[in-house]
Amino acid sequence: MNVWLLYKDSATGLKPEAYEVQRFIDVGAEKGHSVHVFQPEQFELLVSSDNDRSVMIDASVEPLPDVLLPRMGAGTTYFALSIIRQLERLKVPTFNSSVSVETVRDKLYTHQLLSRAKLPIPKTMLAKFPIDHGLVEKALGFPVVVKTLSGSQGSGVFLCENRRSFEDLLELLRATQSNANLIFQEFIEPSRGRDIRMLVIGGRVVAAMERRAKDGGFKANFSMGGDVLPFKPDRGAEWLALESARLLGLDIAGIDLLFDQDGYKICEANSSPGFEGIESCCDMNIAAEILDFIAFRL
Repeated sequence: MNVWLLYKDSATGLKPEAYEVQRFIDVGAEKGHSVHVFQPEQFELLVSSDNDRSVMIDASVEPLPDVLLPRMGAGTTYFALSIIRQLERLKVPTFNSSVSVETVRDKLYTHQLLSRAKLPIPKTMLAKFPIDHGLVEKALGFPVVVKTLSGSQGSGVFLCENRRSFEDLLELLRATQSNANLIFQEFIEPSRGRDIRMLVIGGRVVAAMERRAKDGGFKANFSMGGDVLPFKPDRGAEWLALESARLLGLDIAGIDLLFDQDGYKICEANSSPGFEGIESCCDMNIAAEILDFIAFRL
């Protein structure tokens, strides 16, 4: 396959932390695939009836790929979405689609879709300034989780243990980033400092890990130094991951679950899940699993 991988850095400028992208390049080469990494900034889009010249890279018309693999996740910009849509219009298969990528980068909309299907999620409130602190305390209680509407790898997520720290955080945000779009979320105490990442590819859970924060911290993300260990999901956890991916239209998904007293709650969904942590603790070649799934689907 000729694979275009859409990422925030070009192939010549990959940073050391771009583990997954490098894995796609290396594993793709082993399997005989050509994986080319492009930044959105390298593209020029021309919307016309002349399909042959409607996508240019570095000002040159390139033959269309067999498949597009967007790897920007929550950082997908409007322009990046436009690139995905343009290639979809030209009949290039994309994994994931522009609709699903756009859906899950908005955490509130994700939870609205999951709640409509009666799936278990933490109670979530959209911030409306000025904030009614009393209403937040009554509806969600403290501690409360404060999140930006888009973010990944633990960025843009804060835990306010009490009303005073909540008020201090909002005062800081009001002074420095008054136009921030925020949601407030019920804190699930049984999952403090730990959660589950379920990796779904093509309608099946291929791997799962438990993530644990270090030194009593709140965030368990592997990218932020958390420990990881293999997790064997029960039928409930597996069903939640598969149903979440199906409802959100994700062929490739990272579904994060929180431990709850009577099972699990769905924390987040990721359209471009990292897999360095899973490959470090599970005997899995995730890049190969994804490329094999795409080849099979094509």
